[in-house]
Amino acid sequence: MSGRGKKRAEPKKSKTAKAGLQFPVSRVGRYLKNGHYAERISPGASVYLAAVLEYLTAEILELAGAAAHQNKKQRIGPRHILLAVKNDEELNKLFAGVTIAEGGVLPLIQAHLLPKKTVKRKEDGEDTGVAVKIKWKGRETARGKKAGYKCSTVMVIYWNVCCIFGFTSFYPQATTTGM
Repeated sequence: MSGRGKKRAEPKKSKTAKAGLQFPVSRVGRYLKNGHYAERISPGASVYLAAVLEYLTAEILELAGAAAHQNKKQRIGPRHILLAVKNDEELNKLFAGVTIAEGGVLPLIQAHLLPKKTVKRKEDGEDTGVAVKIKWKGRETARGKKAGYKCSTVMVIYWNVCCIFGFTSFYPQATTTGM
């Protein structure tokens, strides 16, 4: 009579394990029933909704992890979640009316507040204008840096004003290309 007898009962598998998800399918189904969203709810609806929630969460966490990594942080915070959601076009549209607590705002500097573009001289192409390179007078040192003194800040400001108003006769070496 060997080989006969009762088979061992396999342990019950949860709906979450059957679906291969991490989010709890039974809990999502219970919330759907208790929320009175409809009179009847299909058993597959809770599985589908749990899968969608898991996908969205994974997407947000992936982008927030990248934002935290860019800020050289090991821990994802509300700020990183906000940056992840607002910088992604589709997630931003989905979370249009959502406020994330302690998230802050997106950094935005208006264009008219940014420094103006530089103007090139015709002769040697050296930068001038707002972002003027500092000219050094002196000799090279052993480290490769130049020794000497910087040109005066007053001259740089004077040159900027001359470029803005088109006065090139006061500074004979340069001609402006226009602003």
